[in-house]
Amino acid sequence: MVNQGSGLDPLSLLALHVHAQPGVYALLLGSGVSRGADMPTGWGVMQELVARVATANAPADPTAGEKARSDPKQWWSEHRPGQELNYSDLLQALGPSPATRRDLLAGFFEPTQEDLADGRKAPSAAHRAIAMLVRRGYIRVILTTNFDRLTEQALADVGVHAQIISRAELVAGMTPLQHADVTVIKLHGDYVEQDIRNTVSELADYPQPWLELLQRVLREYGLLISGWSGESDHALVAALKQDPYRRYPLYWDGRSSKGRVAQDVLAQHTGQEVPAASADVLFTGLLEQVDALERLSEPPVSTAVAVARLKRYLLEPTRRVDLHDLIRSGTERAVQTINAQPWSQQSLDPAGMQQIIEDLTAGSDSLLRLVAAGVYDDHAGLHDDLWVEAVQRLLTAGRHRTGPQAVAELVNLRHLPALLLMRTAGLIAVHTGREDTLLNLVRRPRWRDPAQPAVLLRAFEGLHDLRVFNIDSIRSLPRWREQEQGSNGELDYPISALLRADLRELVREQIPEAEDYVTASDGYEYRLALLQQLRQPAGADLPPAAGLFIAEPRWTARTEGRPIAEVNFRTATTPPDASRAGAWSDLLDVAGGSLFESTLSELRQYLRRVRELPHR
Repeated sequence: MVNQGSGLDPLSLLALHVHAQPGVYALLLGSGVSRGADMPTGWGVMQELVARVATANAPADPTAGEKARSDPKQWWSEHRPGQELNYSDLLQALGPSPATRRDLLAGFFEPTQEDLADGRKAPSAAHRAIAMLVRRGYIRVILTTNFDRLTEQALADVGVHAQIISRAELVAGMTPLQHADVTVIKLHGDYVEQDIRNTVSELADYPQPWLELLQRVLREYGLLISGWSGESDHALVAALKQDPYRRYPLYWDGRSSKGRVAQDVLAQHTGQEVPAASADVLFTGLLEQVDALERLSEPPVSTAVAVARLKRYLLEPTRRVDLHDLIRSGTERAVQTINAQPWSQQSLDPAGMQQIIEDLTAGSDSLLRLVAAGVYDDHAGLHDDLWVEAVQRLLTAGRHRTGPQAVAELVNLRHLPALLLMRTAGLIAVHTGREDTLLNLVRRPRWRDPAQPAVLLRAFEGLHDLRVFNIDSIRSLPRWREQEQGSNGELDYPISALLRADLRELVREQIPEAEDYVTASDGYEYRLALLQQLRQPAGADLPPAAGLFIAEPRWTARTEGRPIAEVNFRTATTPPDASRAGAWSDLLDVAGGSLFESTLSELRQYLRRVRELPHR
């Protein structure tokens, strides 16, 4: 009978085994794994090819192709007496040369530009998760009945060079399994080769080298089967049943193990079914659980070491996956901090509020330092998508809690890590003159307010200072008692003062000079206010955020009544430096001038009124 297990969720048990024994488990992948990529099965290809032959044979009969497609064996036997339908003969009939046959099959397996744009015929989430498991050393042998090359492509995308064995005669010269990074054994062949196994008779038996290799894998490795039912692959089923003793467990995904053949094999080896809605769900879930076990078992890397690794990865294109893993790991640690903070505490004094702000900031420290270093050294903006993804993840993690016990002020503070990350990366972008990177950071992440589900806010709106902070609460924090209000009016703009103070040390390596830090902070705050000003006609619910960039020392008569930040912005986005304007050119029509001047003028007038208020 099928093993009911130890009471643990089968996927969790599998993850525990895979994590504890790297390289011990092999995979057997069938057509169900490629289904998520809209890749045809071998039988589907044969159906279509026979339909094309039938259509060509009877051009006057509009139903010929469909009839042949519905029963290709019957059509073939009627029109090719004495010939059994098989892949080799079919290809020989359709293509006189290997090149012709390959071109014929390319349309089934190689994506067009339209396919790629729609996400078809490209590695699926399952393939990508498998590739990551291989890259980390957890999987080293992959058996597959698929003709396509999605597994190989996914492995190459993460920098893994796979040993591919697609014909039995290659077995003799292969690198031993234990010495190869990963071996992909294509039991039914590769679509570019003519001797593909596809029909029932072709799958009735395997060449001896195939069987010997199979027996070794099945005897020496644990096995996870996915997307393969075994219903017509008699030789492979026989190999699975041949050896009654298995050294390591057998797992089979629930979708493809429902048939009699699969149930017999599971019963023979007391294997376990792993419930999963699809191969994508199975393998991404397995990867997530292995990731969690890794984080649990490995000591945390110091921030200094992580930053050093990041700088090295930026210089090596082949370490792109390592770079992404590093940032995502830091992001998830910040998410844990968000989830640990209270959101329904009914009584909270200023000291308690300050503690929550300090905890959220400290929990984001490592990520902020990583992204500051990453944006600074990513001179060409090649990894903007990664920084945007991190901001989006924190935005999503800080989504609003609702209910009678939710305290709005605490709920809003859950977005503080996202605000800190966006500002940190934005400061570096302004300091290095990377306007496009800045606009990517503040415009591409989106957030939907549960109170207004029809409204999708960009990050510069969803992370507006006044949406995250209660300004009166910030003014009452105990931290201000330890310093006197200076002549520059810092406490007139407490949110700006708090963020500037808390982020100063985090970016000191990238912006060592105090004056440069002030200029970058002013420039960042001005640009966000400008974007928020642009949103005013669309009915934005909050005015542009004021900050220390409009305090008295940053706005003098020498700049004709303009904030110095505006003067610097004009310099950065208009001739002779207009080439640096980037996407601002489209937003403000920098070249045309009319929208540019009117928007800057409207913002200036608003900021002048704010500056004249007695208590900001």
